[in-house]
Amino acid sequence: MNSLNTKKNTKSENFVSGANRGGFLGSRVVLPEDYVPNDQEEFMNEKQLEFFRQKLLNWKYDLLDEANDTKDTLSAEGLQRPDMADRAQVEADASIQLRTRDRERKLISKIDAALRRIDLKTYGYCEETGDPIGLGRLKARPIASLSVDAQERHEKMEKIHKDE
Repeated sequence: MNSLNTKKNTKSENFVSGANRGGFLGSRVVLPEDYVPNDQEEFMNEKQLEFFRQKLLNWKYDLLDEANDTKDTLSAEGLQRPDMADRAQVEADASIQLRTRDRERKLISKIDAALRRIDLKTYGYCEETGDPIGLGRLKARPIASLSVDAQERHEKMEKIHKDE
């Protein structure tokens, strides 16, 4: 089996090496299977950028797979039920699934923005201050574009303007 097309499953992440699920070719760096970015390396070196590229792509493809599953489920189920209670439950379930997919659609656009920042080599740096965001924050929230301090200021300003 070609190692470029194999998946490595871990408890917290599902990485695709090299070619990736979406046909992405030309992986810039081949990562060791057990690679995890650490603070001892130069911040946002090629390995770290590739690690986050793979993490973001896998997240995006998982969301797209879920969207396709929802579409298939909603198409197969249909809303025609003879019993009013059954039909109401199916409609409520469909509404919840569609709201979830809408949130995920917005998330996919943030993932795409993060992938563009990786291509531009600006990924990992705060869009407001230019300071490093930090590996811990990026591992937890790979779409982060603001440092913790900048995010807190942003949320505080949102709250102030929301109350007006």
